[in-house]
Amino acid sequence: MKKIQIIVFFLSSVCSSFGQTPEPPRLVVGIVVDQMRMEYLYRFESKFGAGGFKRLMGEGFTLANAHYNYVPTYTGPGHASIYTGATPAIHGIIGNEYYDKITRKTVNCVEDSLYKPVGSLTANGKISPSRLLSTTVTDELKISTQFRAKVVSMSMKDRGAVLPGGHHPDGAFWYDGKSGQFMTSTYYMMEVPSWVQAFNDRKMPDQFLLQVWKPLLPIEQYTESGPDESPYERRLVGKPSSAFPYNLPELRVRNGNYDLLSLTPFANDLLTEFAIAAVRGEQMGADATPDFLCISYSTPDLIGHAAGPQSVEVEDTYLRLDRNIQQLLSALDKAVGVGKYTVFLTADHGVAEVPQYLKDKSMPGGLLSTEKLRADLVDFLKPYFPGRQLIANVSNEQVFFEQEGFSNDVKTAGVDLLIASQLTGNFLMTQEGVYNFYTESTLRQGSFSEGGIRGMVIRGFHPKRSGDIAYVLQPGWFSGSWPQGTTHQSPWTYDTHIPILFFGAGIRHGSSAAYYAITDIAPTLALLLKTKFPSGMTGQPVIEVLGEK
Repeated sequence: MKKIQIIVFFLSSVCSSFGQTPEPPRLVVGIVVDQMRMEYLYRFESKFGAGGFKRLMGEGFTLANAHYNYVPTYTGPGHASIYTGATPAIHGIIGNEYYDKITRKTVNCVEDSLYKPVGSLTANGKISPSRLLSTTVTDELKISTQFRAKVVSMSMKDRGAVLPGGHHPDGAFWYDGKSGQFMTSTYYMMEVPSWVQAFNDRKMPDQFLLQVWKPLLPIEQYTESGPDESPYERRLVGKPSSAFPYNLPELRVRNGNYDLLSLTPFANDLLTEFAIAAVRGEQMGADATPDFLCISYSTPDLIGHAAGPQSVEVEDTYLRLDRNIQQLLSALDKAVGVGKYTVFLTADHGVAEVPQYLKDKSMPGGLLSTEKLRADLVDFLKPYFPGRQLIANVSNEQVFFEQEGFSNDVKTAGVDLLIASQLTGNFLMTQEGVYNFYTESTLRQGSFSEGGIRGMVIRGFHPKRSGDIAYVLQPGWFSGSWPQGTTHQSPWTYDTHIPILFFGAGIRHGSSAAYYAITDIAPTLALLLKTKFPSGMTGQPVIEVLGEK
């Protein structure tokens, strides 16, 4: 009898708990830090304050072994994958820029000639999310609330604002480096909201550009980074050294005027202020209908490209970003209320070490010039296909064939394609720095769930937009020809291992070292918000982060 009573009590408790699902947060804030490796949270941890990254990790849930599960690892595909829960093979954003096989031109992943700039007369505002082929978690929130939910997205880069916001946000805004203002396009609205105009009227970029960028701490305390004066860093025009300080008033004219701001951590200050203005201006999180604010901090990427991950500049940028996160959380505490909003923080990709730095330390690494590779490939194929031009484009570590270069006869053309593919692959394998190649037919026959490097290529390969052959470079290598600075694009862990932090309403405290993919963020948020999953989603919810504190 006692056992029966215990079982009945247990079942009633379970049923009760399932019936009392927590209400969704009033506001979800998505923070994407452009080019943030997971190891930065460890390397710089001793110098972070209590209210920024440490608050997110200490009070929230950390996924310490989160990765991108496809290649190429770029900004556009990264933002699209975070918010769709899908990979480029499905959502279609295969690069920041990519070769369009229909127009035979290189296109920006968010360009759209149907629209015009709004909020600036100096910039190209022909922008929309039309190339994004899946819904986003922000789209699904709009649908599930009969479009009552507010969705606002922002970044210093257009793609960092457009892709997270989805197809029907209340606003997507990005920074115009010509005018120093936040702008949008006619896809979204015919004029910027009054709060955006009021923010632009403050002319904060002019105030920031009157400053001198000095290290936040005494330079000798940056022991987590290399020497301040480094041969591995690119220099700004007119600056004889790569070391601090950066006198912005002196450098401004020769370095793009307002564009210069994005190369300093003061751009993160600007975007943080803009985000807080959006919460207030749109009254986000003010009622029971959940809203969604998307923030993409682009500056760490721009500084990281120029200076590399071992630079004092990158460390100083993250110490300052830590303060920005604290400022943002404090503002949300006041505007929305502690425990009433949810934050997730992640990155759109990691970053490689500067190849010359690796070589000088006797470690593997190098550069492969795409321009030289293309020219050499054209010469290599000439004897096999005399009088025919077979190479249309080589970009994003993909080879696009010129289809008109093959025979008009279907049978002959098919044989020629097979021969050209194998010859191109054989050529690629003779190039120093190439790890492997994958033909279109090989990728089509593969499984989407396949592991290893080929599986990552499959998940990044869109059947209509990608090239005829994909190739992957060896660890430590990337496509480029510059001796200083670095980039990202590979399937190796330095480009794929990124932080995923969840914090706030509906999130448990803790951490996990289990493997999770970037595509798992969107379905987790969909469960939290009680919406449908995004239409192209392939990820799975991270169940262990959800629940009462």
